[in-house]
Amino acid sequence: MQPARISGGSAIDRGKPLGFRFDGRHYEGYAGDTLASALIANGVRLVGRSFKYHRPRGILSAGAEEPNALVELRDGARREPNTRATVAELFDGLDARSQNRWPSLSFDLLSLASPFASLMQAGFYYKTFMWPASFWERLYEPLIRRAAGLGRAAGAEDPDHYEKVYAFCDVLVIGGGPAGLAAALAAGRSGARVILCNDDFRFGGRLLSERREIDGRPGIEWVAAAEAELSAMPGVRLMRRTTVFGMYDHGTFGAVERVADHLAAPPPHVPRQRVWRIAARRAILASGAIERPMVFGNNDRPGAMLAGAVRSYLNRFAAAPGRNVVIATSCDDGWRTAADLLAAGLNVAAIVDSRPGIPGGASILARDVRVICGEIAAARGSRHVSAVDVVDTSGRSETIACDLLAMSNGWDPAIHLASHLSDRPVWDGSRQIFVPGDLPPHLSVAGAAAGNLTLAQALADGARFGAGAAIECGFSAAAGETPGTDPEVAVGTPLWRSASSRGKAFVDFQNDVTTADIALAHQEGFRSVEHLKRYTTLGMATDQGKTSNVPGLAIMAELRGKAIPDVGTTVFRPPYTPVAIGALAGHHRGKDFRPARFAPSHAWSKEQGAVFVETGQWLRAQYYPREGERDWLETVTREVRTVRGAVGVCDVSTLGKIDIQGDDAAAFLDRVYANTFSTLAVGKARYGLMLREDGFVMDDGTTSRLGDNHFVMTTTTANAGKVMQHLEFCHQALWPSLDVQMASVSEQWAQFSVAGPRARDTLRKVVDRQHDLSNEAFPFLAARAITVGGGITARLFRISFSGELAYELAVPASFGDAAARAIMRAGEEFGIAPYGTEAIGVMRIEKGHVAGNELNGQTTAYDLGLERMVSAKKDFIGRVMAARPALRDPERPRFVGFRPLDRRQRLTAGAHFIPIGAAATADNDEGYMTSVAVSPTLGHSIGLGLLRRGPERIGERVRAVDPVRGRDIEVEICSPVFVDPQEEKLRV
Repeated sequence: MQPARISGGSAIDRGKPLGFRFDGRHYEGYAGDTLASALIANGVRLVGRSFKYHRPRGILSAGAEEPNALVELRDGARREPNTRATVAELFDGLDARSQNRWPSLSFDLLSLASPFASLMQAGFYYKTFMWPASFWERLYEPLIRRAAGLGRAAGAEDPDHYEKVYAFCDVLVIGGGPAGLAAALAAGRSGARVILCNDDFRFGGRLLSERREIDGRPGIEWVAAAEAELSAMPGVRLMRRTTVFGMYDHGTFGAVERVADHLAAPPPHVPRQRVWRIAARRAILASGAIERPMVFGNNDRPGAMLAGAVRSYLNRFAAAPGRNVVIATSCDDGWRTAADLLAAGLNVAAIVDSRPGIPGGASILARDVRVICGEIAAARGSRHVSAVDVVDTSGRSETIACDLLAMSNGWDPAIHLASHLSDRPVWDGSRQIFVPGDLPPHLSVAGAAAGNLTLAQALADGARFGAGAAIECGFSAAAGETPGTDPEVAVGTPLWRSASSRGKAFVDFQNDVTTADIALAHQEGFRSVEHLKRYTTLGMATDQGKTSNVPGLAIMAELRGKAIPDVGTTVFRPPYTPVAIGALAGHHRGKDFRPARFAPSHAWSKEQGAVFVETGQWLRAQYYPREGERDWLETVTREVRTVRGAVGVCDVSTLGKIDIQGDDAAAFLDRVYANTFSTLAVGKARYGLMLREDGFVMDDGTTSRLGDNHFVMTTTTANAGKVMQHLEFCHQALWPSLDVQMASVSEQWAQFSVAGPRARDTLRKVVDRQHDLSNEAFPFLAARAITVGGGITARLFRISFSGELAYELAVPASFGDAAARAIMRAGEEFGIAPYGTEAIGVMRIEKGHVAGNELNGQTTAYDLGLERMVSAKKDFIGRVMAARPALRDPERPRFVGFRPLDRRQRLTAGAHFIPIGAAATADNDEGYMTSVAVSPTLGHSIGLGLLRRGPERIGERVRAVDPVRGRDIEVEICSPVFVDPQEEKLRV
């Protein structure tokens, strides 16, 4: 069943076989396998096609750096494209498919484009699709869009959910290899709070893949002991399957935990993934290193694999990527792969070392392994490596048969996170690697991530930095004695590209960037690293250039005759590895992205048959249709007439409510409002106008004074959050010395407007009898604490948005539903009816009140006819800027009302005002209609708008031109107050 499975394997459980499918064919693996290791164990070599040329590709690596083995996992709504098979944990029933091929992986028609690769060199898309221009939309763009991308999105709503979580610690350790484990042990033993994040599902890092010893015992035994000790520490959190993908300001890190990716589907109430925002006082980056491939002809063939990955599949997964192996190396590390291959009973056909002379490795030489000082010129084979062409230092060429080519060209420290705050890496010429440059004060880098590539260095670094981080956090710690390791050397001289290369030599495997592409970029002047990347797409694939960036820089440096750092250095950006958008969003998608907030009377409104509408974040009753009513207009007309003639009730709980208290509360309000509130008497309310710093109107509303140092502010529904943010900024940044506190209480109070001639009679049945609601005792703009329902705390405000006798009754939100029902029962004998936002809008237009359509961020108090509210006796936010001459220009559009000359015609919002007889052009535009309504009180359409010199032109006529709807209506300019201009009704 698994022809390439061998004995051993430190991570797999042969007692737990797992069935899976790849491209529709059934295979078996074991618990502990990745999809890549299981495919290798089953002899599967071809796993994908490259992006541009659709060349056959096999598995290159064993980790997150994998550029080739990208597959689709699962099916249906859970289909996930571009998943790296090397990190996809095998589970029973896993269904995977190859990508970027048609009709099949083995026979891909688009691979026929490969012979025409010379037409698709770097930058071809800049040059090819320019002529003829008419072809762009009809031919070029559709073809490009069809060819773009690799995998397929699911095309259905994701059935899983995701979470976002915060965590805080003293020391964050990133990486669960030997350096990370040593750091976590040293910090954890001090009593510090430690979080250890490991992107693998097992701790140990390279120790899982190597036959190494620590203190005379196998390295994996030391890992098990370290993990057990850490698990027993109460202050240590071990996080498997967790990748730290970004480092941000002030010691904040982003991490994604793959909670259920190793399962066919998440269990009930378990998220698929969880994003962590980790705040750490100190952090240690122990992310290890990434092996470099070699660059020679056909180095992309399936069967060409990184030598370190070969050891991973042999030692960790007991899977043999090949039986007859050639090793191409430029460092001692390749010889370690030869030793492990021989220990596994596999044949090493040759070691091709690009360094002059024969290096160490006597134990391997004793096994009569052939050693060639030279380089690989090309790999042979159509769909899989079958042989390699080797050129030795004397220039002699020969072909060696093999089914696996293991490449070892040194290791690059995985320093990506260390440069996320724009700290550029530094080139270390002696070791031929990039190492971290300037680091933030809270970050240390240990082990291979710092360029210290031996196991002994990793353990020493981890222990030293772990203890140091704990000490910096105020704990007592010691690095302790570093455990002993078996002898090891890490010496090499990288071969950036083979001088004898024959055929296409790939630098970026996923994007098909070759050495010829880099040479062309050099020839055409795209020589800096940033230009090189964008012109060739080098390092811009899903792997973010983990295996290609440094070789690409080195080749460009060679072409330019300069040192590598002179070409430039790549600055890495988050995320380190791809992160699902669903994980970043967490629960914030669909209705959870913008959840509907229900008013306290929502259930009662549903019983009344309400039609709801979203207003800001709230779901409010728009109108309440009754049987026999033909349309919404008939319903709204009835509701308005009920309020004007009897009494109506409306839930206005959605208005922003901010409780403001403190000795300086009145002074604070004077500074944020354009009008004065320090003179407001206790028990009274006042309309307030709030300006932005630039002098334009931000919001309006009423503020009531319930005590000497206690105010309650109301805002519009849409601006509640913005006003609260503004007030907090003013207090914290502008006037922190003021004694004032504020809290948003919008959700704590249910508030109902009871309006109409019988409003007082209705409320007398709801408000407790000891409270006198007569006009003399509770006049217009009164605001007081009262009780209802036999002692329930409440507040009553006599304010009106409709222009009728009206009150707003506020009760604790938990009593909101009961209050709505009680008000309806109390007003039943007076013909009470609920009314919604449409009726509110009609009545406020009839009364000439401004609302969101007029408070659009572009109007001033002068524009809205509210300039008399702007105090000249005090300073306030926006005062200076509001006095700019341009904002007081008489030619500005100002607030007025409109009625059609032909009363049968309907006005439309958005119509532009054009002088009679003038052409309907932008040059003749004098303003626009902001709000319109069909007035049940007047019996015809009315409107509000902003018109140039509007108040001076009352009685004139203009045209309201709506080119979108094809209307051109002659209207009369009038006062914006259509109903009860003397305000007699609301004061009775």
